[in-house]
Amino acid sequence: FARLSRSGRAELRRLNELSDELVRSILEPLGPEQSKRLVAAMAEVERLLKVSAIEFVVEEPRTREAVWCLKQYYRELRDRSRKAVDPEEGMSADAEELVPPNGYFIVARLFGQPIGCGALKVSSREMGEVKRMWVATHARGLGIGRKILAEIEQIARTHQLKQLRLETNETLLEAQGLYRTS
Repeated sequence: FARLSRSGRAELRRLNELSDELVRSILEPLGPEQSKRLVAAMAEVERLLKVSAIEFVVEEPRTREAVWCLKQYYRELRDRSRKAVDPEEGMSADAEELVPPNGYFIVARLFGQPIGCGALKVSSREMGEVKRMWVATHARGLGIGRKILAEIEQIARTHQLKQLRLETNETLLEAQGLYRTS
């Protein structure tokens, strides 16, 4: 672990003070409405820069990050559903079914941290299934789910699958909306 020394902490305080002074000097000449607009525009720039830093990687579904994403997916299903959620219920998607060429598991990462996942299970020469789509709550609204779905569709096209099928839990209204508009 690295920690700031006493002089390092003093330097950090000084840098923060200078930063605060700069922000004040920028916002002070602006009226309240202009300040709000500038802050909103800066938040949008930060949001878009975040989106550009997201990477999508096909990986083995047993990696630590993939397993973590799947646990979060099942936890959310359990928390949102009125009844117990059985991972074995519905169309199967075991880890061995999501390894090429039988399937593909995608992990989305922001600054190296997993923030979403989705999978394509190849069920026949012409049919694939969209599985295990999930995006972390703090990363929603950035278009990650749509990009994961686009990655799945691209893999399906590459493998000349003619049709994709999906099933989703009735409580996942956002996922249903994504699928309807895609």
